[in-house]
Amino acid sequence: MPAAPVLLRTSAVLLCAFALGGCSTVKGWFGGKKDEKPNEPAELTDFTPSVTVSKIWSAQAGKGEGRVGVRQGPTVADGRVYAAAVEGGVRAFDLQTGKTVWTYESKLRLSGGPGAGDGLVVVGGLDGEVIALDAATGAEKWQAKLPAEVIAAPAIGLGSVFVRSNDGHVTAFDAASGERRWFWVYEVPALSLRGNDAVVLGPGYVFSGNDDGSVTALSAADGHTLWNLPVAQQEGRSELDRLADVDGTPVLDGSTLYATSFKKQTVAIDAPSGRAIWVSQFGGAGRLGVGSDRLVVSDPAGSVHALDKASGASLWQQPALARRLLTSTAVQGDYAAVGDYDGYLHWLKLDTGELAARARVSGKALRGSPVVADGILVAQDINGELAAFRLGQ
Repeated sequence: MPAAPVLLRTSAVLLCAFALGGCSTVKGWFGGKKDEKPNEPAELTDFTPSVTVSKIWSAQAGKGEGRVGVRQGPTVADGRVYAAAVEGGVRAFDLQTGKTVWTYESKLRLSGGPGAGDGLVVVGGLDGEVIALDAATGAEKWQAKLPAEVIAAPAIGLGSVFVRSNDGHVTAFDAASGERRWFWVYEVPALSLRGNDAVVLGPGYVFSGNDDGSVTALSAADGHTLWNLPVAQQEGRSELDRLADVDGTPVLDGSTLYATSFKKQTVAIDAPSGRAIWVSQFGGAGRLGVGSDRLVVSDPAGSVHALDKASGASLWQQPALARRLLTSTAVQGDYAAVGDYDGYLHWLKLDTGELAARARVSGKALRGSPVVADGILVAQDINGELAAFRLGQ
């Protein structure tokens, strides 16, 4: 019985869940039976794989998020996989073998990240903690505290650690000392999705996706606002209808910034000026997968879309995974990969959107974004289990 990973913020944080049916494997392209209830997940289909997927290792990061709804996932830097767990601290694994390199034990409820870069691994907590570790050894370097929970991965660069907390604020800490340099306050709507993602850094810029459906560019030096642009408008009769969160980390590709919204809109932005280049009517709240000439996004209904990077035009749509509560997409070679509520990863051909392969991390839901580095895809389930996959011929 999958539950939607959507928590809504009013005066308090509430869980918005709906019950969905189980799934089985049947033959066919799109899946689903004619008498299938409209709210049930699409049934998995039989198909002939066009690429071989090999699980090369699995590991445990600790006790995972369960139903907390933070969409916790791993990060990869310099040949290592870094993963945190709400119960279990932080661990570093060798990307190629899965061997544990170091473990940072903690009784704190570590939920945000980790983020990695410039010799640091930084993780946030459900009680507002920010902890910086030495990437080589796992030794603690400093701690800081924020007034709201941190469920986004910190971003590291430009001599700072940038943390987006769940109250909509972005705070910059000195990377060496942990001293707070500046903070930026952004008012969140009365009702918004549970979750947010890391900010992304550019030359002198910090780009933040916001709960009101906009993207803001900040000065990395002092946090002042350079521009703000709506990705989607908060329109509709009810607060639920007006949900437009930009919960996935925007993508900076050259001087173009791409951002997508729960309102099913994606925008390409000229990053220095904040000018919209194109707007597409396809999108979702999670991260965009990025190929050489296209973007891939999963929408809230469970369809996967490919968009032309230059124009935003739809290149294909794959609805076979409807209502399976998909993760963000990741690009691995010539394929787009996406996870679902039942622990499956699905690979789609980048050129056509056809289903190409399927593998299972575990029997538990995948919520966090899969990550790809050095040709290896790594995913983490809500119980804290990690699995790494390589594609063959």
